[in-house]
Amino acid sequence: MRAPEHKNGSTDLPTSNSLAWHTLDVAETLAQLRTTANGLSATEATSRLAEIGPNRLPAVARRSALRRLFSQFHNVLIYVLLGAALMTALLGHWIDAAVILAVVLINAAIGYVQEGKAEQAMDAIRNLLAPRASVFRDGIRIGIDGEQLVPGDIVSIEAGDRVPADLRLIQERGLSVQESALTGESVPVEKQLDPVASDVALGERTCLAFSGTVVTAGTGVGVVIATGMATEIGRIGQLLANVATLTTPLVAQIQRFGHWLTWLILAVAVSLLIYGYYAAHYPFAELFMAVVGLSVAAIPEGLPAVLSITLAIGVRSMAARNAIVRRLPAIETIGSVSVVCTDKTGTLTRNEMLVASALTSSTACDIEGDGYAPFGAIRHRRHRDGDVRSLTELALAALLCNDAALGERDNAWVIDGDPMEGALLAFAAKVGLRLDQERRRWPRIDAIPFDARHRYMATLHEDADQNRLVFVKGAPEQILANCATQRTSGNDSAPLDQAFWHAQIDAIAAHGQRVLAFAVRRVDAARPAFERTTVENGLTLLGMVGLIDPPRLEALQAIADCLSAGISVKMITGDHAGTASAIAQQIGFARTAVLTGPKLDAMSEAALNQAVLEYDVFARTSPEHKLRLVEALQAHGLSVAMTGDGVNDAPALKRADAGIAMGKKGTEAAKEAADLVLADDNFASIVAAIREGRTVYDNIKKVISWTLPTNAGEALTVIVALLMGMSLPVTPVQILWINLITAATLGLALAFEPTEIQTMQRPPRRRDEALLGPDLVWHVVLVSLLFLGAVFGMYHHALGQGHSLELARTIALNTLVVLEIFHLFFIRNIYGTSLRWSAIRGTPVVWAVVAIVTGAQFAITYLPPLQAIFGTAAVPLNDGLLIVLVGGAFFALIELEKQVRLRWLGAFRSR
Repeated sequence: MRAPEHKNGSTDLPTSNSLAWHTLDVAETLAQLRTTANGLSATEATSRLAEIGPNRLPAVARRSALRRLFSQFHNVLIYVLLGAALMTALLGHWIDAAVILAVVLINAAIGYVQEGKAEQAMDAIRNLLAPRASVFRDGIRIGIDGEQLVPGDIVSIEAGDRVPADLRLIQERGLSVQESALTGESVPVEKQLDPVASDVALGERTCLAFSGTVVTAGTGVGVVIATGMATEIGRIGQLLANVATLTTPLVAQIQRFGHWLTWLILAVAVSLLIYGYYAAHYPFAELFMAVVGLSVAAIPEGLPAVLSITLAIGVRSMAARNAIVRRLPAIETIGSVSVVCTDKTGTLTRNEMLVASALTSSTACDIEGDGYAPFGAIRHRRHRDGDVRSLTELALAALLCNDAALGERDNAWVIDGDPMEGALLAFAAKVGLRLDQERRRWPRIDAIPFDARHRYMATLHEDADQNRLVFVKGAPEQILANCATQRTSGNDSAPLDQAFWHAQIDAIAAHGQRVLAFAVRRVDAARPAFERTTVENGLTLLGMVGLIDPPRLEALQAIADCLSAGISVKMITGDHAGTASAIAQQIGFARTAVLTGPKLDAMSEAALNQAVLEYDVFARTSPEHKLRLVEALQAHGLSVAMTGDGVNDAPALKRADAGIAMGKKGTEAAKEAADLVLADDNFASIVAAIREGRTVYDNIKKVISWTLPTNAGEALTVIVALLMGMSLPVTPVQILWINLITAATLGLALAFEPTEIQTMQRPPRRRDEALLGPDLVWHVVLVSLLFLGAVFGMYHHALGQGHSLELARTIALNTLVVLEIFHLFFIRNIYGTSLRWSAIRGTPVVWAVVAIVTGAQFAITYLPPLQAIFGTAAVPLNDGLLIVLVGGAFFALIELEKQVRLRWLGAFRSR
């Protein structure tokens, strides 16, 4: 029987969102989709494809390459730089102008290359759709391109296949599907055919198979209920496409700073032009050149280049710590995070199964170990003498009733087959069994594969003496129902104690462990058949094991480090609430109460905004939940880092201030949506990245804290001279020289500064914290005034000594440079004293740039050709020593002020 065709050519089918497919039985589903178990006719499939469209995600609309390139110049700081280049070109300094233009072009190139993350993430999700599908058309099984699937098609899937569309299963045999990329649950989901409740989470809709997930065991047949953007994977793609990427704190503050600086410089320049021309009656040409000199002094034209270099150095440092940066500003952002939202599976845990506990009637023990390695300690919590045999027999059942293989490859223990069965093999080896030897001693002669309806697997084995044993494993409730006795000490049995075992099941499950029970039955070799009736009664219970996706050992210390740095950690997972709570307890969460996805759905935005501050563990979450949680945290002004490895994490990774994907086990969609990728999938690398991010921000702040006061001091000397009707202490060309030689060297040295002591003991800064805060404003004012006093003092001292105007200006020029060198040593330690040997010793880069600047100053001061260009004269030795003494006095004053300020702030905060 074929599906009915429609004369009008319209399918008029229900959408994936209009029906809760998981609540319908097979007959209702086929009726709604107007199809049968034999599939659609080729004609009907063609008609539906024409109306619904292909089974693929639409390509993201892309901007033209030229438009993307021009957009990189649309930034106020770039306008300031272009203005600086124009001014320096008008002054005839073509090299300086070329350097500024090169900075603009480099920045544009970086932005151009880094654009298009969302498009790449969509491409990665699009690639998850299966390229081919096995489908029934006109009752015949054929292979077609996955794009040609339509709702109502009947599709066959088997182990190793990627599910090509969202399916309502109509047949299954031992079918398990790995859905961790979609739901975050590490264990493959066992599928069945019965409808489930309407309000269950995505991971519990066991009668459905979702597009993009992978079949790990068994076979199945399903009817297509959704294709393309209507699938769950497509819905995540739509979420990702609609998520706005937040600007980073640094980018936002630099933009604000650029606007502020632009208008300030323009206002001061225009005011001085008006005052000088109309009030002081300066010649316009001379006045204009002085104002240009002022503008050049005020504009930190080297700042963007130094910031880019600082970020690039951070990229290199983070790569050395296994954090790969995909977008430059993300380096600074990760240092500002105040909340880390982490997925559980594969991030806090290993995304591997481990037998954590084993239980017989007379012994209970905890199993230690690392991954699938077949060795680890067994710690007995309850044990009777002479009862080692019961644990060994339990391990033998775990070994023989098992289809997986365990082996060592590239110095790592890996499994072929189901992760849970691989963990059972490792457990058997830890107990002391030789896996290959036992399998040869008890070869399998028959098996009943796992079936979701019966919830157990059974295998029949026979040894050389024709002794036959049936081993059964499965859901504890099912195994208990099939058992009459339980193994005691030795080879003895006793009546089954149902109450005892149910209490043990609850105790193991309370630790977030998945419970499996094992039973045995001795059968007669003459028994004609191995059937389900053999294993559904008369079994002897051997015991139970508890399996868990174990937490990463390094995650414990990493989370403790986050807490000491004032960073809260929140677990957001698609896994079960009990498992999430248990893992949270094991890795040191102070609050382990769980808020589940269904409860999130019932919350208003206001209630959710409060809940995100009260809960640290969120379970059974969907992609929408993760996105809402990130946005709720950001509503409190918090900078949020989101870690994850699944497709379901991609929208939240993109929305977060810093998205961090796992490099080894992460999906391509997660990597493309993220700002950083952890090469080693190690949560501990996040702490290293945060430390490096804070260092980068500190260094950027040092660069700005060094640049602004020095530029302001230079500009202030010009302003005061013009207002007082005096000759300029330094000429415009000398100011250009100072900016060129010091910004390219002294400012750059700060980009290489190492991490300061106690960087990770400081609380995170707020997202809206001003880059130009009160401390920096005060420092700019203080240093500018000290610069002004020192430069004019030395300038008038030189004139008072009878020196020529050229020599007085040379002394003033060298005084400015020496002050900037001493200021550099002060700025290197903004959170502690500079009067330490490590601070004085500095770094090789610091001393290299000081040597370069000193050599350059000697050159323009004492070499006649450069004296002619820059209007300088040779400085006598006594005046040179006085310049150095003035620099030392300046350093002492600002260091004293810092110590008083830090102690006062420390006392104020300790109250």
